[in-house]
Amino acid sequence: MTTLFVATTGGHLAQLDQLSRRIPIDPDAVWVTHANEQSTSLLADRDVEYVPYIGFHSVPGVLRTMPHAHKLMRERKITRAVSTGSGIALAYLPYLAARGVECHYIESAARVSAPSSTGKLLRRVPRVHTYCQYPHWADAGWHYGGSSFDVYLPAETPRELGDTVRVVVTVGTAAEFPFRRLIEPLATLLAEDGPLSKTVERPVEVLWQTGCTPVDGLDITPRPFLPAAELDAALSEADIVIAHAGTGSALAVLEGGRMPLMALRLERYGEAGDDHQKDLAAELSRRGLATTIADPATLTVDELLATLTTSVVRTDNPPPFRLDDVPSRAGAGTTA
Repeated sequence: MTTLFVATTGGHLAQLDQLSRRIPIDPDAVWVTHANEQSTSLLADRDVEYVPYIGFHSVPGVLRTMPHAHKLMRERKITRAVSTGSGIALAYLPYLAARGVECHYIESAARVSAPSSTGKLLRRVPRVHTYCQYPHWADAGWHYGGSSFDVYLPAETPRELGDTVRVVVTVGTAAEFPFRRLIEPLATLLAEDGPLSKTVERPVEVLWQTGCTPVDGLDITPRPFLPAAELDAALSEADIVIAHAGTGSALAVLEGGRMPLMALRLERYGEAGDDHQKDLAAELSRRGLATTIADPATLTVDELLATLTTSVVRTDNPPPFRLDDVPSRAGAGTTA
């Protein structure tokens, strides 16, 4: 038996990587995603096939990728497919389900209140089992299997600053949505001899992961995209983390043991396709795992330093993610 794990890069891939370790395993697994610094680093030890990037709501991108589903079915004998989206799921799950493959679509943890456009479409596809990560909107069509955030808990363990204040600013891997509204005020707040440095009387060292955001005219050293391992290491060593309220960034920060300040991308500014980050930030705040930045331009030094009072710990035995509606399989653990 061979399981196909398929997801676009960013938060969708980060979730699938984590959730794949909490579902029953098959002897073999193959991953399908897009190639970038995150995916090639995160999946370095996996069996991976990379496909061209499928843009936001790109029907041509989905159609161009569908023949690869046929190729995988023929060559790899796929018996189960699991996806966390987004649009790339449409290129594989409907075709594979029609061929008798056991297919599962897990809606992103970013969708706190309702399914995404991809989820709404796949819910209508026969033999595709659909799951949500929040019990309050589960119903006969959407089964609650668990949450990506179940493995994290806040811990009141204050951290002391060292000789240098290490800060990470990350806006994720979105290729189509810049977020200069966050980067611009932070460039001033975190500058050499800026407000944070003057308040704590220490130098400030910042890793700027800026994605597709243009940073011309700003006195920063941008790193648009970083390998997953490098970003993870920086997050685990950071004193303060400011991130966009994306699922992938949230998971990376929490995995590093830090409670992030999360800024909301808003559709009206061209920063996202919709305003789902509001719901995600609210959910993380409810769990005590993040603090929301209402307006980046009003962020203060006190709000930055307040995050030092809380760390995040990971449970040793996360609950399994339950794949319902299909015969149970023995065992659960890390996939190939």
